[in-house]
Amino acid sequence: MHLPSNVGKIDAIIRLIVGIVLIGVIFVVESPWRWLGLIGLIPIITALFGFCPLWQLLGINTSEHHRPGGEAHHH
Repeated sequence: MHLPSNVGKIDAIIRLIVGIVLIGVIFVVESPWRWLGLIGLIPIITALFGFCPLWQLLGINTSEHHRPGGEAHHH
């Protein structure tokens, strides 16, 4: 199954940075809340696959392969 790309390069870089920071919380915070840092896996996975289900639901596409005038995508 091939997912359409809707995450661009800059978007992916931001997602990777945010994901790494969130995962870093696991090692810095000393409370049970630290495990919320695992949420950082979501932006990392979406960056690696180049597809974000939330972006698709909202009609957002930051991918360079996105063609204006094609499908209904918004920035």
